[in-house]
Amino acid sequence: MSRTIKLRKGLDIKLIGEADKVKSNAERSSVFAVKPPDFHGLVPKMAVKVGDKVQAGSIIFANKYKEDVKFASPVSGEIAEIVRGEKRRILAVTIKADAENSYADLGGIDTAGASAADIKAKMLACGLWPFVKMRPIDIVANPDDEPKAIFISAFDSAPLAPDYDFVLHGENEAFQAGLNALATLTKGQVHLTMRGTSNPDAVFTGAKGVQQNKISGKHPVGNVGTQIHHIDPVNKGEVVWTVNAQDVAIIGRVLTSGKFDTSKVIAVTGSEVKTPKYVKTQIGTSMADVLTDNVKEGNVRHISGNVLSGEKVELDGFLGYYDSHVTVIPEGDEPKFMLTKGWMGPGIGKFSINRSYFNWLMPSKKYALDTNLNGEVRNFVVTGEMEKVFPFDIYPMHLTKAVMYNDIDLMENLGIYEVAPEDFALCEFVCTSKVNIQETIREGLDVILEECM
Repeated sequence: MSRTIKLRKGLDIKLIGEADKVKSNAERSSVFAVKPPDFHGLVPKMAVKVGDKVQAGSIIFANKYKEDVKFASPVSGEIAEIVRGEKRRILAVTIKADAENSYADLGGIDTAGASAADIKAKMLACGLWPFVKMRPIDIVANPDDEPKAIFISAFDSAPLAPDYDFVLHGENEAFQAGLNALATLTKGQVHLTMRGTSNPDAVFTGAKGVQQNKISGKHPVGNVGTQIHHIDPVNKGEVVWTVNAQDVAIIGRVLTSGKFDTSKVIAVTGSEVKTPKYVKTQIGTSMADVLTDNVKEGNVRHISGNVLSGEKVELDGFLGYYDSHVTVIPEGDEPKFMLTKGWMGPGIGKFSINRSYFNWLMPSKKYALDTNLNGEVRNFVVTGEMEKVFPFDIYPMHLTKAVMYNDIDLMENLGIYEVAPEDFALCEFVCTSKVNIQETIREGLDVILEECM
């Protein structure tokens, strides 16, 4: 039975630089990369070495501790480098791409008539399994688990996030094929949740074999964690799987065609982008090629993802595996005179969640915010601001403190199984003490994974 939910808590941060509803093709990168750190907790076991030739869909590494979970090359070409960091940790596998892709023949499958065992085996063999993540812990799903439900969010509410209605327009067949495949993997429901205040594209409203839910409110209403909490919460001992809406279409396209086609549309946004727009590219593309001649001069930060939970990536870096969004904003490291733009200034052009500045008089105003913390890290004090933007029946500050002093029992009682780091992005944004809350929650989830699962 479908659900309609309205949330009161949350915060919409309106930024300058929203992408125009125009699609173009990004310049094809000469080098692509698959980055093991994108898959938290993964220890890769390499299947290739430098100089090997690969096709799109060729397996390049697997999970060392779960070898049936494999990771495929998004393009054809030659393995250029295996980038290693401290203690020889693999940071990236780069591929020097061919001018045009050649695809490994993976063999197509009818997702509407295939069994769960066939779908799972095919997804594992093709390198599609990493698109499926699990709650709790927010990592690549364990294929041996039996999820009680699968959740797909049909929209993203983060600042400047891509519009999935626009991105997936015309992808009805691929999206439905992906839904058919996912539906075989659970005995429960596949939940497709749409924004209640919009008129979703037919790719979502016409979806079959799913439970369609509607939810309205402010960010993080689009986070799949928020939707799970209000529709079918995760308790200890239970597992829920999640898949990004655009990745559902990729799964369907690959399974039906037998070609590992990971093309996707990403939003290039931010106040420091000359022409914010949507570009069609592929997983692992170079950031430089996505942003070619489209960034204003000055000291800027390139983010793979959104400004709240994305990852800082240099211009010579690569798009994150799960990201459909690139943001460029000012770095904010220049000195500010205290009487004008500093802490004693009038605050014109600044954003505040309370009435410290005048932005509350202009609710529709958009801002060009930078990365400046506007203060140093200080003692963790109780302000009540986190609870205003956290639409869970969970005490965010209490849970964060429980993680800090490693009280596993208290973490469990306070709801650690229901959350992921991205759910606390707004808490981190409004935190008066400047605490890295997302990093703290990730550390707590790692403890739970090691000690309790």
